[in-house]
Amino acid sequence: MNKLLKNKLATTAAVLSTLLCSTNVLAAKEVTIGYQGMFNPMKYAIDQKMVEEKTGYEIKWRKFDSGARAITAMAAGAVDMTVAGSSPIASAASNGVDMELVWVMENIADAEALVVKNGSGISSPADLKGKRIAVPFVSTTHFHMLFALEQFGLGEKDVKLINMQPNAIMAAWQRGDIDGAFIWDPALGSIKQDGSVLITSKQLSAWGKPTFDGLISSKTFASENSAFVTEFISVIADVDAQYRDNKETFSPTDPMAVSVAKLAGGEAEGVVEAMSLYEFLDVDTQLSCQWLGCGVEGGATQALQATSEFLLKEKKISALQPDYSVFVNPSYAEALQAQ
Repeated sequence: MNKLLKNKLATTAAVLSTLLCSTNVLAAKEVTIGYQGMFNPMKYAIDQKMVEEKTGYEIKWRKFDSGARAITAMAAGAVDMTVAGSSPIASAASNGVDMELVWVMENIADAEALVVKNGSGISSPADLKGKRIAVPFVSTTHFHMLFALEQFGLGEKDVKLINMQPNAIMAAWQRGDIDGAFIWDPALGSIKQDGSVLITSKQLSAWGKPTFDGLISSKTFASENSAFVTEFISVIADVDAQYRDNKETFSPTDPMAVSVAKLAGGEAEGVVEAMSLYEFLDVDTQLSCQWLGCGVEGGATQALQATSEFLLKEKKISALQPDYSVFVNPSYAEALQAQ
């Protein structure tokens, strides 16, 4: 073998070694992402490892019982991205947590509701007075519970609000410790079996205080991993579209329903009804003025502002931010739309 050929082989080997090392570094890059027990298509993507396949990142998924706990983890730097409700997101923004909303997971609509227990003596809003109502504090249902009381002409002192996580709510319901709860699935579906819906978040949103679940990211992480964030939300957009396209024939045996039940908890039979209560938005709707678009005039920004004002009134936060649009970043959805 001549000297020139040896040098070419050595150079080729060095290039291949560098490429392999680069690939290994990319594959080994880690991100920690939080999620909650809402019934949505994202659970299918998690179960089938679609995000890992799309991005090449190693993902550590963390499940949280409430948005408040997810936000606490983000504030502590324990997660890079997480799903949370608009109320804890508003609280985080007001408290100056380094995060931004990058995608609206779902318009909550009828998927969160105030259910009162059969035999509790509650048949109208006025009957709530003196009753024990469970709700996870600083959640979207907490925000809507307080707003509902305001609309009903009741104060927090009129109702015994109890801070409980979803699993604790189901246990307390079975024991007869509470008269009602404002919650989401799978707890919602469980307590509906022995209760009736007094009001849902869809009606309260129509009265001027909308709520949603959102995907937020550490601003630092998102800026340093912008391609990942866009690819991640593209996976969510794809499974959302798959659900919307097959909503009429969606059944408990559908692989998506099985995955959602597996990760969120509950039975696949309950997934079909629960998911039908949400509205999953396509990218064009995401970027409309109703949601991520239009800066300070955008719906998501306005919702965070209104929620924060309500939380301040209820002394759940200490101050407001001058501009909530800085906590809404549509650029990743825009990048997806441009693809």
